[in-house]
Amino acid sequence: MKENAVLELRNICKSFPGVKALQNVDFTLCEGEIHALMGENGAGKSTLIKVLTGVYPKDSGTITMKGFDKPLNIKSPQDAQNVGISTVYQEISLCPNLSVAENIYIGRQKGSVLSWKKMNEEAQKVLDSLGIAVKPTQQLASCSIAVQQMVAIARAVDMQCKVLILDEPTSSLDENEVEKLFVLMRNLKARGVGIIFVTHFLDQVYEVCDKITVLRDGTLVGEYTISELPRVQLVSKMLGKELDDLSDIKGDAAVFVADENVPPVFEAKGLYSDADIKPIDFTIHKGEVNGFAGLLGSGRSECVRAIFAADKVLGGEVKMHGKPVKITKPIDAMKNGIAYLSEDRKRDGIVGDLSVRDNIILAMQVKEGLFKPISKAKATEYANKYIELLDIKTASVNTPIKSLSGGNQQKVLLGRWLLTNPEYLILDEPTRGIDVGTKVDIQKLVLKLASEGMSVTFISSETDEMLRTCSRLVVMRDRKAVGELSGEELSQNMIMNTIAGGEANGTD
Repeated sequence: MKENAVLELRNICKSFPGVKALQNVDFTLCEGEIHALMGENGAGKSTLIKVLTGVYPKDSGTITMKGFDKPLNIKSPQDAQNVGISTVYQEISLCPNLSVAENIYIGRQKGSVLSWKKMNEEAQKVLDSLGIAVKPTQQLASCSIAVQQMVAIARAVDMQCKVLILDEPTSSLDENEVEKLFVLMRNLKARGVGIIFVTHFLDQVYEVCDKITVLRDGTLVGEYTISELPRVQLVSKMLGKELDDLSDIKGDAAVFVADENVPPVFEAKGLYSDADIKPIDFTIHKGEVNGFAGLLGSGRSECVRAIFAADKVLGGEVKMHGKPVKITKPIDAMKNGIAYLSEDRKRDGIVGDLSVRDNIILAMQVKEGLFKPISKAKATEYANKYIELLDIKTASVNTPIKSLSGGNQQKVLLGRWLLTNPEYLILDEPTRGIDVGTKVDIQKLVLKLASEGMSVTFISSETDEMLRTCSRLVVMRDRKAVGELSGEELSQNMIMNTIAGGEANGTD
């Protein structure tokens, strides 16, 4: 093994029916190193992690670790844990109904008598040593997502892990929580733990990582130190092509001027729901891309859920094309030409066991009614149309959607709503957790749809993405609108100042 290496993977291959997921991939992790594993969705990152942790058996190749004389044969996640490899996933696999201490030690008690006092004391020592500010007796469900992830990391550390895999740990965290996680990661690095960091956030990679390994289409592109790989080159290597300056994505769509003689496509006055948002006034015109900006928890998602009646609407007036309409449930919104892609594709979007075809036609079938079933031939025709239009990577229309990468699942959901031919499309975090290339594709698609007359509300936690796509932003804070920006006002500084300053340019 390489000097100072704690883990080496050599010539790892893994195939699924019709797909070579990994082809002779090498990966080296050193002690006390934070190493980013980067690539587009479908590049092979998740497959490599699952091979390393025993979820998938490898077809060929070797896995070696410091302290072991011969290559490892990891057949299960338990095998991985036994040799010192622990994983903390984006979806936390702990027990929310148990206490913090119970989650740290569950499944590891020896003997029939458990000393609760001793367990809590030991848990407190672990938490203190890692700087995690939570009581061991506190129920996990009462903790923030960030603290839950830190508890999962504390469990891994207490099990003497040599390798810690963090799979998209920051996707649901705000900036302060991310910084706390980074402090913990640096703490573990100083102890000699090797950390594999899987993320789509480029800024975070350059803030906390030492090295980057890039995969593309199941093959190794290369391993680089942070200092030798500028961001533009990283994106280029991930995509396998030179990336145009993203600031040019808008082109002529940067300026939108509404026709004042034509009523807005959608207009709400005093709209609010049971999700504890303050009454909001909101309009969108034909061919406009606008959005809700604000920090995590500011009420962005709650506003669009009220528009679609995904939450119970408690008050307010809604008009379509200047005429009052009643939208009290999602089917009302759909019948009025509104489509809504929610921020949580796993909870509210995909039906994992259904095929790509069945997922694409789902909204159309609901809109048409269960007594007007779409024929299999027609459904296949629809599915093939959007697979081609959106460049969805799938073996066939019959492939279960759960087998697709996150980015391709998101494209299927986009296809689902585009099939309903909406006038007004709401996209809440459509690019969260997907690769840079697919993000660019979706942003370009949004602007293309707008140029063809569709109205689009676009929400993203990445401010620069909002600025590239939207011509007008409603700024949210504390679940109410505190400003509206357009034209030359659209900048990161103005958004942050409006959030911090309250009622500037107020649309309260």
